[in-house]
Order: sequence, then C-alpha cells, then structure tokens
Amino acid sequence: MDLPFLRANPHLLPTFLAHQRLRTTPVSGGSICVAERIVLDDGTQLFLKTWPGGVSAAPTAESTAAPAGLFAAEAEGLRWLREARGVAVPEVYAVTEELLLMEWIDHAEPSRAAAERFGAALAHTHRAGAPAFGAPTDGFLGGLPLDNTPGDDWPIWYREHRILPYLKLAVDAGALDPADATTVESIHIEAPPEPPSRIHGDLWPGNILWGPADTPWLIDPATHGGHRETDLATLTLFGAASHFPRIIAAYNDIHPLSPDWQSRIPLHNLTLLLAHAILFGRPYRSAVLDAAAHYR
Repeated sequence: MDLPFLRANPHLLPTFLAHQRLRTTPVSGGSICVAERIVLDDGTQLFLKTWPGGVSAAPTAESTAAPAGLFAAEAEGLRWLREARGVAVPEVYAVTEELLLMEWIDHAEPSRAAAERFGAALAHTHRAGAPAFGAPTDGFLGGLPLDNTPGDDWPIWYREHRILPYLKLAVDAGALDPADATTVESIHIEAPPEPPSRIHGDLWPGNILWGPADTPWLIDPATHGGHRETDLATLTLFGAASHFPRIIAAYNDIHPLSPDWQSRIPLHNLTLLLAHAILFGRPYRSAVLDAAAHYR
C-alpha cells in the first residue's frame, strides 16, 4: 500500500479501512469531523478526515452521511489557498463524498519567528485576490452551509450572505430570540472599501497548524473572496493566536491595514459567533449580542 496507489484509487480507501488494511490513530482537536492519522506500509503518514459514523466506524442507527459536497469544497479551498503561494497549505491527495485525505504535518510550538512568517505570508495570500466577494459555488463553515453568492459591495454582501442567513438559523435553533435577531439586524456595517481578498474564512487560532522549522500552515478553510480584516479579526477569537502582535506587525509590513481596523473586530467576528450559536446553543447568545452592540 503506497501513496501513488491511494491517489489513483481513493474509492478503495474505505474498504482498506473497514478491513484494517491500514493503521490509523485518532487525532484530537476536531469538533465537527473525525480526524485520523494513517501510516502506510512504507512509513508515509497521511491525515484523514471523515464525517462522524463514516468510513472507519461501524454503522449505527444514528450514522449520517456528510453534507453533500463538504469534502470537495474543503479540498478546493485548500488548493485555492495553496495557489496563492502565501501561507503553506497541506497538499490534498484524495477526496470523495466520504473523506478527505491529505498531507500529514507534524506539530511544533509556535515561535516568534513562525508568527512573523505567518503574518507576512498571510498578507501575500490575501493579495492574491478573488474575482468578487463570495465564490463561484457555495461552501461550508464547519458543517454549516455557506452562501457564497458573488457580490461587489462588501457591507451589503456581508449582511445578506453572512449575517442574515446565520441569524435565521440561530433563531431557528433556539440559540437566539426573535428580539435578538431584530437587534443584530439593526447594526451598521461599514469597512474601508477594498477589492476582494483571497481569505481563509474560518481563521480562528485553531486553524493555524504550527509546524516544524518555524513553518505555519492553514487548515480547515471556508475560502471565498472577502474583506481581509475578517481573517485578522477571527485570529483574536478564543484566546487569540500565539504572538498575535508579531503576526499583525509582519502583516502590516507587507500589506498595511487601516489604522482603525481593530474597531471592526467584533463586526467581522459575528459570522463565527453566530455559527457557534447555531452549533452549540444559547451559551453563545451573549457573545453575539455583545459583538453587535458595538455597531448599533
């Protein structure tokens, strides 16, 4: 069993897993998909993502299929980011409706040098640009649908294709009240006019993989043409990325930000906060309302 064979025959991977022809080890950290490390006969290590109850698990009454197109969208997003030649991105080896197989990256501690390298490289990724805000096809944020309908005015696009769809889902899920939705709908959305950037789209600190040799990597994207401040704002979520000030300083050396960009951090973070409310419920209600309060 070697990598060229798997790349040529990805449809056979579920069979090899089911019959334990491949050694797998669970990988911690994922909240949506199941993550495993695969070791081939020649020692090559690979990273496998599947939907819970997927190819390497015994079927149960609760088992469900992955949302249609989920792994294809992630694979395309990784390739699109990789084409920018900015931040390093793992290579995709195989993708099916059931799984995503890619390059394994060893983990290392985030250093100051790695943070500076990340900031500069992210600036180059953003500068690769995009044809419009949004993308040619819809995508996913975690397991949630992501409306990528293209647009050319970021404040309007952000309201119509990020805030309002997730606001409805959050109310439907019981995470927010109808009155809360009215509050969030009333916010004023504004940002410096810029052409669309090539953004990761889900760049909370857990989606940076700090690798050996001071090399950072991007994983788990929700790519689209967006406002570059969105990626930088989401780096502050849940404790902020390691050496965050150095990331921003290095980014500014390549692609300077508006002096007041930090005043819009809660605005850009609303999408991810709403997504967490949809997925994890009312504990995120106060975070959503606190973020919206800055712009009423």
